Amino acid sequence: MNDQAVQGTVETHKVSLPVEGMTCASCVLRVEKAISGIDGVRSAAVNLASNKAVIEIADGTDLGAVGEAVRAAGYTIHLPDRSVAAAGDGMEEFAVSSPHDEEFRRLRRDVAVAAALTVPVMLMSMLPMLDAVRSWWPLTMDETNRILLLLTAPVLFVPGKRFFQGFLATLKHGTADMNTLVAVGTGAAFIYSTAAVLFPEWLGLHAGHAEVYFDTSATIITLILVGRMLEARAKNHASDAIRKLIGLQPRSAHVLRNGEEVEVELSAVRADEIVIVRPGERIPVDGRVTAGASSVDESMISGEPLPVAKREGDEVVGGTVNMEGSLTLRATAVGAASVLGHIVRMVDEAQGSKAPVQKLVDRIASVFVPVVIGIAILTGLAWYFAADAGFTPSMLHFIAVLIIACPCALGLATPAAIMVGVGVGADRGILIKDAESLERARSVQTIVLDKTGTVTEGRPVVAALHVETGNAATADTDALLTLIASAEQPSEHPLGQAVVRHAQANGLDVRVPDSFQYEPGAGVIAFLGGDAVMAGNRALMKSYAVTLPASLPDELTIPGRTVLYAAVNGRFVGAIALADALRKSSAQAIATLHRQGIDVVMLTGDTEEAARTIAAEAGIDRVIAGVRPEEKAGHIRALQDGGRVVAMVGDGINDAPALAQADVSIAMGSGTDIAMETADITLMQSDLRGVVDAMRLSAATIGKIRQNLFWAFFYNVVGIPLAAVGLLSPMIAAAAMAFSSVSVVTNSLLLRRFRRRSAEA
Repeated sequence: MNDQAVQGTVETHKVSLPVEGMTCASCVLRVEKAISGIDGVRSAAVNLASNKAVIEIADGTDLGAVGEAVRAAGYTIHLPDRSVAAAGDGMEEFAVSSPHDEEFRRLRRDVAVAAALTVPVMLMSMLPMLDAVRSWWPLTMDETNRILLLLTAPVLFVPGKRFFQGFLATLKHGTADMNTLVAVGTGAAFIYSTAAVLFPEWLGLHAGHAEVYFDTSATIITLILVGRMLEARAKNHASDAIRKLIGLQPRSAHVLRNGEEVEVELSAVRADEIVIVRPGERIPVDGRVTAGASSVDESMISGEPLPVAKREGDEVVGGTVNMEGSLTLRATAVGAASVLGHIVRMVDEAQGSKAPVQKLVDRIASVFVPVVIGIAILTGLAWYFAADAGFTPSMLHFIAVLIIACPCALGLATPAAIMVGVGVGADRGILIKDAESLERARSVQTIVLDKTGTVTEGRPVVAALHVETGNAATADTDALLTLIASAEQPSEHPLGQAVVRHAQANGLDVRVPDSFQYEPGAGVIAFLGGDAVMAGNRALMKSYAVTLPASLPDELTIPGRTVLYAAVNGRFVGAIALADALRKSSAQAIATLHRQGIDVVMLTGDTEEAARTIAAEAGIDRVIAGVRPEEKAGHIRALQDGGRVVAMVGDGINDAPALAQADVSIAMGSGTDIAMETADITLMQSDLRGVVDAMRLSAATIGKIRQNLFWAFFYNVVGIPLAAVGLLSPMIAAAAMAFSSVSVVTNSLLLRRFRRRSAEA
């Protein structure tokens, strides 16, 4: 048995490769079919808007075979200079720069040539028909027609040669696409007109008296090229998200080699190298600070506008900006392995993926062109035989049906909106895994939230203070806070660090203790100016015979809060309550979800009392508490069995089983600790308002897809009958067809006006 036939034993990974020559939905289907037929290819998704193929292949697959198959189908795919050899290679190693810029430049040049020839063709075709001009026109009609032939031929076979080359390629394979429609339509008009000029007797005509349609052929080609050019420019804008992300990486980095600082290309930096970053520079790689202190603008990752302080031991992310001091760091991840590399790959794959709604379009596209050719032939025959309209009008109606029915807009309707929607999400801190996830998100009826780190901050904060009266060492809350914070200053425990942060935030003078002892699972003992200070739980106090009061104020004993007792020289002086506080934005986000008719459930391993306390603050009605991580998936399944479409929001790691079970999985994180590969949607900023934004973006994108499909079908449903009954000339049909493609992409670009709900708050 072929080893690759056993999918479970062969590693796979994805590559994204640019494809040239595609013009419509029919082209997409042929390229996908060609790629899917290669051994080792697990799946292929071809995107007309991005001109890329995202291919999942088994490691060791020869990409050369993929290239040959695509070329045999009549298209060109840009391959890397080596085959996929090992699992884990970064997709960016195989990426080739987007072809949209070059395509736009080529089309702009072709439009200039075509327009320069088409304008005189139109003028020479129309002016001699005017009585005021005919009297002084220096050329006979036969001479005029021969000049028109000489001007039109270059339009068709120089800038317009792409259509005829595409037609011949599809003809060789017994298929048809947009090129077929354009080439047959304009070619028929040109061949008839050429025969009428050079061999009029073959058609039973007199020289100089035949009607010619060189202006029709030239104008159709020019108008379609103009539409293609505008379409390419719009596609460029749709790709802005990727270019913006890639632009976050500097081109070079300063590294320490052989004891000297040298500047090298970013691609030359390797993991574990020492990198030096000066103030104002972008950090080139992911790394850990080994020396120096500074503040770093991490807004591109977290969305937070305020710089984050960095010191020795802290992690930094490539693409962020070093604001103040110099930093020396050891590179931990570079290139495709970095956080930014993961984001670029994720956005690129998502933009190239297909939404389920595209399946309907694919089925239509597979029969669209042959059906249109059949309708056009029937139209021409009906006019010629049934209506006895003669050859020329019948031919024009035949051409008009072919031209108005080009399926460009149909092929762009879905991928253009997906491409822009995914890019908009990335720009606003919402990373979407694929188009299917984006489409499913709009159907969510129930959102299940993990508590810690999702609804809450995920780290303890000071919630309340109590000062025991009659103690000189702690006359007020500030004195008590200063005392406990100073004792906890060397501690690395989250509770101790929370007290220190709170004291520093309140401008208190936190001292370094003369000596420090950590009691595991109990607390700390420190000496400050001759006083023995203890801070810890009841067990610590009991072990040192500290008498505690029979009761504490209610605000310290609220369920979910942890009480830290303090004693000086063996005497109780006060207590401090710490809690995992509700995120400031959680209640607002949950209220918005409720207004949208979405049920919100909290699923947590915490105690019932603690969970209900947070739920009451956040406005969550339903709480499922005391659930172990491995049990969470069962609760998600129960909701689904009840007919609900369920989204799970968690940290992407501890909640992995529940995330995998949910219809839509959403991971929240700060950039370096997010599970990008696990979740359908990743929120770069730990803020539940991002969930609201993701739902809104999903609805907006699917709305654009529906609008695009409506207009794509509208042009054909209305245009084909109008052309068939003679109410649409070939030139107007060409203009309408070109406008349809541009309008679909332009409508998709309106998604860039999407605003985050948090930005409006």
